[in-house]
Amino acid sequence: MPAAPESRLANQHKNPKSDIDIAQNAAMKPIVDVAKDKLGISADDLVPYGHHKAKLSLDCINSLQNKPDGKLILVTAVTPTPAGEGKTTTTVGLGDGLNRIGKKAMICLREPSLGPCFGMKGGAAGGGFAQVVPMEDINLHFTGDFHAIGAANNLLAALIDNHVYWRHNDETGLDNRRITWRRAVDMNDRSLRQITSSLGGVANGAPREAGFDITVASEVMAILCLATDMADLERRLGNIIIGYTREKKPVFAREINAAGAMTALLKDAMMPNLVQTLEHNPAFIHGGPFANIAHGCNTLIATKTALKLADYVVTEAGFGADLGAEKFFDIKCRKGDLKPEAAVLVATIRALKMHGGVKKDDLKTENLSALKKGCVNLKWHIKNLKRFGVKIIVAINRFSADTEAERNLVKEVCAGLGVTAVEADHWASGGKGTEELAQVVVDAIEGGKPAKFKTLYPDDMHLWNKIHMIATELYGASEIVADKKVRDQIKALDENYGHFPICIAKTQYSFSTDPSLKGAPKGHVVPIREVRVSAGAEFLVVVCGDIMTMPGLPRVPAANSISVGKDGRVIGLF
Repeated sequence: MPAAPESRLANQHKNPKSDIDIAQNAAMKPIVDVAKDKLGISADDLVPYGHHKAKLSLDCINSLQNKPDGKLILVTAVTPTPAGEGKTTTTVGLGDGLNRIGKKAMICLREPSLGPCFGMKGGAAGGGFAQVVPMEDINLHFTGDFHAIGAANNLLAALIDNHVYWRHNDETGLDNRRITWRRAVDMNDRSLRQITSSLGGVANGAPREAGFDITVASEVMAILCLATDMADLERRLGNIIIGYTREKKPVFAREINAAGAMTALLKDAMMPNLVQTLEHNPAFIHGGPFANIAHGCNTLIATKTALKLADYVVTEAGFGADLGAEKFFDIKCRKGDLKPEAAVLVATIRALKMHGGVKKDDLKTENLSALKKGCVNLKWHIKNLKRFGVKIIVAINRFSADTEAERNLVKEVCAGLGVTAVEADHWASGGKGTEELAQVVVDAIEGGKPAKFKTLYPDDMHLWNKIHMIATELYGASEIVADKKVRDQIKALDENYGHFPICIAKTQYSFSTDPSLKGAPKGHVVPIREVRVSAGAEFLVVVCGDIMTMPGLPRVPAANSISVGKDGRVIGLF
């Protein structure tokens, strides 16, 4: 039941408490009790990280394989504003709401990256009275998974440069000018996007241009999130393309004997992390690729394990449905043979008004005409989700400044499309605020015809046509364009990688590649700047527009307000 009394919940809209205040005052249960009481998992199957965090052993996961699967629910969203629209908060709230109406439910989230934590967006542990805890731990170092992923990524980079230094590339043919593997760090640092390495003389190796990606954009992150077991992990790591020969043939990580050591670094990171919500319901938080520059979903192993442990599993995919949901369906569900039943599309009044032309400073003022105009974004996302054959429910994530007239307008728009929209007040009321949403979701899944999930495109479609379909059918573009060099590269990749799904990297703030184009722009052109083969993750990253795989910090980063108080607690963290 809720960790906070109902009287405190009722006051959240009038006198809001910060996320960190709520989290630090939560009465958490020992994680071994949550595992036992909610999931039937014994302490022997857990690897504890203190009293409130634990990893679930791979042996325990293997023992669950003959159990039936529960129902999978995806939480996605309209095109977000810079502050995010509450997918994680809604995922947590819906999980709590399902438990409150008597369903055995579990949530699966991504681990937060330090980049946005110290940058602009903030963390990813939910908000208000719909959070996972311990919040500070989750948002900072957690169980060290991201450090392990960064270490494995950079071990491969070191082995590549060492391979060249000792002239072992005479055997593999790796051309020092054609090394494609980049280093990674889990921080927003624009100065590392493009660097020159190995300066300072011959003892330091052969100088070359290189660069860093943020850890969540690393192929190692994607591989961890899609691997089914340790053997599959090592196989995928070995299939990473590290560069090319003079004849432009790929050289793989297995050719420099890197996969085994990388797997050793990731051994513990493969185990899902178990924590709890404020209402003591179980949550897996595992893996964390961004959805604008990567595939935006938590690990496959966590999701599939949750489906063995609960009757309903609620998970999220990053940013808007054009990015996270599409990649969840076309990459994660395709690779993991998942059959989602429903998609909950999170919409906020303020986001829709912004899509209708309202400036950020004016979002708290009722504006029905702008809201109606901005609902074109909501309509296009609903239209897109219908292509995947899942049941669709819209969750209106309530903000304190929303008016009844505004909420009713959104409900009318959704009803006109045959979709139910439900107000959700989990930020202020916890699971109590999502009981209606939870019941509507259950009724949609259990009543009527079952969902008939399908991916957007078949495996055997040509790569160019897959990209074109995503851009024209989901983004509303008129065409895709690319330089002849990129077009020739895509055509050449069809022979060995034509069966791969597509992972488009673009801005999250618009259906187009221009973040200033709000609403649902039509007839725009999607420019393809670069194509990266993620042979280990088994998808193609198509970089469009000006998107960067290493973000920069804003003018006033969130890090400026974060510190540690005299009592030893973190302060200023949201």
